[in-house]
Amino acid sequence: MTGPDSVPTAAADAPRVAPNFITEIIERDLESGKYPQVVTRFPPEPSGYAHLGHVFASFLDFQTAVQYGGRYHLRMDDTNPELATQEYVDAIADDLRWLGWDWGEHFYYASDNFERYYEYAEQLIRQGDAYVDSVSGDEMAALRGTPDQPGTPSPYRERTPEENLDLFRRMRAGEFGNGEHVLRAKIDLSSPNMKLRDPALYRILHVSHYRAGDWCIYPMYDFQHPLQDALEGVTHSMCSLEFVDNRAIYDWLMERLGFEPRPHQYEFGRRGLEYTITSKRKLRRLIEEGLVSGWDDPRMPTLRAQRRLGVTPEAVRAFAAQIGVNRTNRTVDLAVYENAVRGDLNTRAPRVMAVLEPLKVELTNLTEPQELTLPYWPHDVVALSPDGLLSLPGGERVPADQAVRGVPLTREVYIEQSDFALSPPKGFKRLTQGGMVRLRGAGIIRADEVELDDAGQPVLIRASIQPEEVGAAGVIHWVSAGQSVPAEFRLYDRLFRVPNPEGENPQDASSPLETPEFDPEGMSHEGDAPVSSDFVRFLNPDSLRVLHGFVEPSVLDDPQDTRYQFERQGYFWRDPVDSREEGLVFGRIITLRDSWAKSLPRAEKVSGAGRPAVADANGKKATAQAPAEAKAPDFTPQEQAEMERLRGLGVGEEDAIALARDPQLGEFFAQGGAGAHAAQVAAWVVNDLSGVLRSGTNRLSAADLPALAELLAQGSISSRIAKDVLARSAQSGEAPAAAVEREGLKVMSDAGELRRIVDEVLAAHPAEAEAFRGGKRALQGFFMGQVMKATGGQADAGAVGSLLKEVAGG
Repeated sequence: MTGPDSVPTAAADAPRVAPNFITEIIERDLESGKYPQVVTRFPPEPSGYAHLGHVFASFLDFQTAVQYGGRYHLRMDDTNPELATQEYVDAIADDLRWLGWDWGEHFYYASDNFERYYEYAEQLIRQGDAYVDSVSGDEMAALRGTPDQPGTPSPYRERTPEENLDLFRRMRAGEFGNGEHVLRAKIDLSSPNMKLRDPALYRILHVSHYRAGDWCIYPMYDFQHPLQDALEGVTHSMCSLEFVDNRAIYDWLMERLGFEPRPHQYEFGRRGLEYTITSKRKLRRLIEEGLVSGWDDPRMPTLRAQRRLGVTPEAVRAFAAQIGVNRTNRTVDLAVYENAVRGDLNTRAPRVMAVLEPLKVELTNLTEPQELTLPYWPHDVVALSPDGLLSLPGGERVPADQAVRGVPLTREVYIEQSDFALSPPKGFKRLTQGGMVRLRGAGIIRADEVELDDAGQPVLIRASIQPEEVGAAGVIHWVSAGQSVPAEFRLYDRLFRVPNPEGENPQDASSPLETPEFDPEGMSHEGDAPVSSDFVRFLNPDSLRVLHGFVEPSVLDDPQDTRYQFERQGYFWRDPVDSREEGLVFGRIITLRDSWAKSLPRAEKVSGAGRPAVADANGKKATAQAPAEAKAPDFTPQEQAEMERLRGLGVGEEDAIALARDPQLGEFFAQGGAGAHAAQVAAWVVNDLSGVLRSGTNRLSAADLPALAELLAQGSISSRIAKDVLARSAQSGEAPAAAVEREGLKVMSDAGELRRIVDEVLAAHPAEAEAFRGGKRALQGFFMGQVMKATGGQADAGAVGSLLKEVAGG
């Protein structure tokens, strides 16, 4: 394994990975000196574009390394020649850079080590740990047995190492056709873990590789993946739960090939996202069938699509930070992501006006055009400004009274067709014949006359401006008919109309996720089975609506990448692909509110034999078929509302569910007034204090938790210290932060004091210190452990690692 290296940096306000079972393992490993530095990797397969499913895993890999002063790698697991392409490699790397990840020089290709994988395979053969099998694929599957019956040895299992080496070298030389032979590990045909029943390590495949050129044998995923981790010096290899049984192969290879120190694999629960699919095979099918325009179609869950949609990397990272880490697969409510996007845009997007479905209004008593001065920002955003300054679209920060734009008011204006009603429903507060409404920033008008077309629809309203004292109940937006700018507006919505298009029960978000078909003897993260077409029938026919209207002229002076809130419409920006100065195109990034929560309940039953039309990006129609019925959810409206409120505070999905459904936990959390530390306090209440709260033995005050969370956020204590103090405070009633101070438990980060302790440890072990200074980097783990022992585990591991690196000469 490689030695310590430069540490990636992150912004001071970057979201953090909440404490979890993996961070606890890392803290133990650093405190014990098992590893001198944490090294993680994110290993996408370049068989498609990066998507929202990658966000959580990459955030966990990268941010965990940053928090513990470690190193992060980006690796392309590109060993499948039939799927990997340079296009996908470049796109994935570009999108992850956009997301904010910086791997520096640590960008790796698995295919660059084909030769080394081959050498390790020959080593296994010489050791008697691998053999060339010549049965067919069907025979191999039959010989493996069943979960209840042991496997049967292949007639070729006892070939000698010399025979196997000869055949394996001839396989590489191209003497055999596809499927004639495979190289298999010789492990245990009676193992209850089917993955260990002599898995394939290499297959013959006469396909040229996009990077390596002409190869004809390719390593299987379960063979190359652990080897690549070890070659890169990875310490903690994190992957999703479907690989849990494959860990046995990982460990077997590390043992047989003698890697030391070696990486270890840890599995976390996979996170699905409602109303979304992330299978790259299925996403490719949507593209191939013309149901979307490409990988960057703004309705797609790819990062490239989200970039084109106008979502910012800050919003995506904020979303990733809200998702808890545990050992259970979960489906995340899409509203969590959408609310992260809204929260980011609320203080980023200046307010302007646009009319998407125009209806002309003539202001009969406006004799001269006027130039109005309207603010970009509402009062609530002004109040949030820490320095009293607000941003202009160009980025300049100015006092609130200067954060304004000019808006022309002319005799003819446009309003939305939906803002006028000839026969208004009860409670309608917009414009009616003879009624009054306020034009945003322009005054009150009364509709005096209405012209109708042959179909009886209004085409022109003659109105008059009224004095302020008459009052009006409603406010509507508008633009000048003569001086506004024509534009196309693309209203994007969820691509699927059911919460779980890949689940056993598509209408039920809690239905089990469709587990990716992973073949340990395949070359890809995803299986190669044919893609079912069932998911296509759940496409949302209203996922794209195209309207033509007008926007106020102030936008013409703004940067191309300005995000706006079009008042009462949603958040928009110019489409970076199709918008032109001579033909503006605005895409809706997100609606102002979650319209699905009310209009499409999760328990809704969808009926009808017809296949609703689904518009693609070119206006063509595909068809979709509705399911027969849906399963009702088990959340009450009150619970649902509380969950959404908690998520808005940043509480993780699972913790929000627990707090919303358990009144005792919810009340205790509310008493804490957690504020900016809501996510951390919620995690403690649910995971660490629920037992004592339910038993009635808790003596800890909820109001004391935010102070402890602040210490953890500052890096003053570790999560392990926090948990220990919480447990004691729940029994004693002492404020945890006070206990930290009284017991001197804060993380020791003073550079001078740490240097003194490091020098003392080096002086106490002169022989080891001399070898360490002479280049024996493996001793860093030993010295890390000695420093931790000397400080009672309180030394800042990252700082100690940096000091030891200096001692070793870089």
